[in-house]
Amino acid sequence: MKPTIGEHVFQAILVLSISLLCIATIYPFLHIASVSLSSPSEASRFGFHLYPREIDFFAWNQVLSQTKIWTGFGNSVFRTVVGTLLTLVAMSLCAYPLSRKYLPHRSFYTMIILFTMFFGGGIIPTYLLMKWLHLMNSVWVYVVPGLVPTFSMLVLRNFFMGIPTELEESAKIDGANDIRILFSIILPLSKPVLATLALWTAVGHWNSWFDAVLYITDQNKQVLQFFLREIVITNTDAETFGRTVVGNLKYAPAIKAATIMFAALPILIIYPFLQKYFVKGTMIGSLKG
Repeated sequence: MKPTIGEHVFQAILVLSISLLCIATIYPFLHIASVSLSSPSEASRFGFHLYPREIDFFAWNQVLSQTKIWTGFGNSVFRTVVGTLLTLVAMSLCAYPLSRKYLPHRSFYTMIILFTMFFGGGIIPTYLLMKWLHLMNSVWVYVVPGLVPTFSMLVLRNFFMGIPTELEESAKIDGANDIRILFSIILPLSKPVLATLALWTAVGHWNSWFDAVLYITDQNKQVLQFFLREIVITNTDAETFGRTVVGNLKYAPAIKAATIMFAALPILIIYPFLQKYFVKGTMIGSLKG
């Protein structure tokens, strides 16, 4: 059938809306990248920055030469990699039994876990709990408290419920136990949703900084986002860079932009490799209740 005028208008509005959304998404990234590579006068210029008119790598050299930036980067990598792997294992061990109808009181256990999604103890009780668990000033405080995110675990549980039980029954006939079934059959079939949840978890770990402010006092255990906050919001490090090198703050805008780019690049590099699983894993994991 030939499209009607209304359909053409709708398509035009849809394309225009998506184009504006893409521009609004891409421009901040281009702006920060341009400022980070610009000279002090160009970085301080008011207006749009789509590309650097005067290229200057001084800000990047300063950021990459800072020891604490690399220390924070290493701690963030440790937190992201170890935290994501342990979270996927813990979620799988929790979601698999909850997805099986023969588990006694399955609905009761699910409701208890779901309760934690809406109600929490608050900052002070959580702080005291971390202190009693001896996690204060430890890198494991980044990983242990959020080991099983409720929403992600429920998405994984729903995905497991969609896997035919005949596969599990056949494996049990061949003598496989539940652990073998989980790691040899269920998880290999769950790559799309696992990749999606891994991306969610990794981005959450990489962007987190508030727990570092609450529980960590040792600068050698701080994450990159903590130092990024110090540079962008409090200006502490930007002032230090500027006064040390040129005696004023003229490089502060470029240093802030370079630090933001340095913190964002790892996720931007990883995302394309997981993007093909993203939509498929989210949709499949959210269909079954």
